[in-house]
Amino acid sequence: MRSIVQDISYAARQLRKAPGFAVVAMASLALAIGANTTIFSFANQMLLMRIGVPHPEQLRAMAVTGDENMAVHDTWGSSYPGPDGHGFVIESFSLPVYRELRARNTAMEDIFAFKELYGLNVTAAGNAQTARGELVSGNFYGQMQVKPQLGRPILPSDDGAPGTGTVAVLSDAFWHQAFGGSPDVLGKTIGINTIPFTIVGVNPASFTGPGGVASDAPQIFVPLSMISTLHPGVKYNDPLGPDLWWLQLMARAKPGVSTAQAQVALDTALSAAVRGTMALKAKDTMPHLALSDGSRGAEQHERQAFYGKPIYVLLGLGGLVLLLACANIANLMLARAAARQREMGVRMALGAGRARILRQVLTESLLLSALGGAAGLFLGYLGRDIIPRLTTNAWEGSMPSVAFDWRVFGFTAAVTLVTGVFFGTAPALRSTGVAINTALKEGSRSATRRRKAWSGKAIVGFQIALSTLLVMSAAFFVRTIINLNRIDPGFNARNLLLVAVNPPAKLYPSPKDTALEHRMEEAFAALPGVQGVTLANVPLIADSMWGSGFLVEGDKGPRFGKKDMRNNVSLDDVGGDFFSVMKIPILAGRGFTAQDTETSIPVSVINQSLARLYFPNTNPIGKRFRMGTDGADAAWMTIVGVCGDTRYNNMRTDPPPLHFDLYRQHSDIGGVTFMVRSPLAAGALLPMMQKAATQIDPDLTLTSVRTQQEQIDADMQQERLFASLTVGFGLLALVLACVGIYGIMAYTVSQRTNEFGIRLALGALRGQIRGMVLREAAWIAVAGVVPGTAATLLLARLVQAMLFGVKPYDPVSLAGSAMLLLGLALLASFVPAQRATLIDPMEAMRNE
Repeated sequence: MRSIVQDISYAARQLRKAPGFAVVAMASLALAIGANTTIFSFANQMLLMRIGVPHPEQLRAMAVTGDENMAVHDTWGSSYPGPDGHGFVIESFSLPVYRELRARNTAMEDIFAFKELYGLNVTAAGNAQTARGELVSGNFYGQMQVKPQLGRPILPSDDGAPGTGTVAVLSDAFWHQAFGGSPDVLGKTIGINTIPFTIVGVNPASFTGPGGVASDAPQIFVPLSMISTLHPGVKYNDPLGPDLWWLQLMARAKPGVSTAQAQVALDTALSAAVRGTMALKAKDTMPHLALSDGSRGAEQHERQAFYGKPIYVLLGLGGLVLLLACANIANLMLARAAARQREMGVRMALGAGRARILRQVLTESLLLSALGGAAGLFLGYLGRDIIPRLTTNAWEGSMPSVAFDWRVFGFTAAVTLVTGVFFGTAPALRSTGVAINTALKEGSRSATRRRKAWSGKAIVGFQIALSTLLVMSAAFFVRTIINLNRIDPGFNARNLLLVAVNPPAKLYPSPKDTALEHRMEEAFAALPGVQGVTLANVPLIADSMWGSGFLVEGDKGPRFGKKDMRNNVSLDDVGGDFFSVMKIPILAGRGFTAQDTETSIPVSVINQSLARLYFPNTNPIGKRFRMGTDGADAAWMTIVGVCGDTRYNNMRTDPPPLHFDLYRQHSDIGGVTFMVRSPLAAGALLPMMQKAATQIDPDLTLTSVRTQQEQIDADMQQERLFASLTVGFGLLALVLACVGIYGIMAYTVSQRTNEFGIRLALGALRGQIRGMVLREAAWIAVAGVVPGTAATLLLARLVQAMLFGVKPYDPVSLAGSAMLLLGLALLASFVPAQRATLIDPMEAMRNE
């Protein structure tokens, strides 16, 4: 221990003797380690952290799997292709199937159910607002083993007959937001969709709901029995019936029962439950039950699908930045090792062993990396919320602040240790490879410096290769953003304010909902400064879509075959002034007029893509269609116009076949988004709109307030995230590469002072000397750019799906990045080259 303390003390003295070297090295490490810590902390939050409940490793998430004929036809929840690309996975169950499964369960402790509800209209402490709710079964809290910090949880007795159980448990955040954290909140009443609920408890701050720690935490938890009141069913979408699969299920593992055994038992129970609750059709196939790890929440798959690959790519790019910083420090330490050859020779001559020298130099490296790692951890903590801010929208709620737990500290410590060993190994080996007799001779320096120069140039070439990869990656994503910004959405997004309204279904069942929205449409249009108002069930470029079958009058069945996706087209219910407000051109026929009312014949306007697909070389005006592949229970709709194509759910995909229908001619519209065209700023317009809505109904609130351009920008969040971070990585790489080139060329010039002096004495022009140095720097740069470009071409294929309008071999990105690196390499070496031309030949020859 005494010798270790001595090594650390000596290493600290060495760093104090070279403050410039220490500052540059620690700053490089701090930036690189800080960037990696920031990315890993986000990855930890999204993909690794477990739910804040006791023993989360015991939780199992439940889903059903099956083929395209699976006897699950109506779903309200997440579904995605199976792991092998065949079939589907549905993370929902019907209420009758849940009850049957729970009754037949013998393999798990118990099965509990939940469902998140968005956009609840909540009146709390006299203030109307929207909130996220969670419907939970009576055994939810018991199985989650969550104990409220105040009051009691929802109990099985609360989850009784439909419409009973008007009790609520608040989240910690909502308790503080709405009631200021007052302990007197128990027993108070809040209104949820105009229904009074009694507050019986407050959840602990650590519990963010069953979705996971990275999700927007539900603010209000209510019994599952309130589903039919808070979200009444319509037609075939009755949440109490057997056809709508909407409930999410989880369970706790039973000791001694493996996941495979439990899955077999529950799969048998699922088959019995489906047969006992549903009227199966001839071609229906039986769904199968799948169990998976539920410790990270019910939304783990969605987070993995959305964030998984981007996070891995960012971690890879961050690792390259760290590798680049290590190479830069290794180069600096090799220069120090060359300067300390005589010192090491003297120490070994006095009896120090090579192992002792090796340990001393590695101690210096580890101390340097520890200081850089500590600074990097601090920077990572300061920047922990940068990525969440780039991936969330203000109108959709903020993501929880990224937590720094033991994984983040462990990751940073491991990176710091590996980094210190990595960049310190080569200088340590160089220091122990000294021949004592040679090192003690003054003339030995030229040989060792010559070898060091070659090794230093190789490291600089490696730095430039890494910089090339990072800069070209940044160019790909910047080009992606440029290409996305150049896309014409098909409508005028300027001066458009979007607000959502979600009227309570109990107070506004169909057709009262459409009458309310028509009144609001007229009230908003009468406001000063408003140029036009319309609404849509599905706002454009909002990552939302709605589709159905499309059956043209005269067709006996699907036009393109039963499994062809072209039979299903997109649709949107919109206001009468939709096309004029959005400035979408009508290319044939007409748009909606005042004569199109609730009692007139149903009309529709189709876009160009739908006209080309279903009516090629034919005038579609006057043709009729109805929704659904067989047309059952659907009215005939007459096509009255053809409009220009617009982007629908996002900016990346081409406009789909789409028809716009008049919302007043349909039922069960529910929540809508109003589009208000006005030159006024949102801050001036919104209070007037809220006042107009309150005059119609005091409990109505306007939510999801944003401009159409903000909505379009939100659609490009992932691309902006990559562009922002890769540009930062690229700039850091350029700085480190320039420092490396400047350092190696300055070192080369200092070692070749005598050579340049002799050349000048023999008649060489100063421009020729400058050219020699610049050519050497150019060759080093080319030696790095070429392999860096090759590596970029190989790795770009991994992120091709994340690019838009850019190929892995994009000549603009590749050539532009290569020219930038070559130019900066020459610029960084210009000062050493100019210094070489100022050498005094007589002074150089006297030194020789």
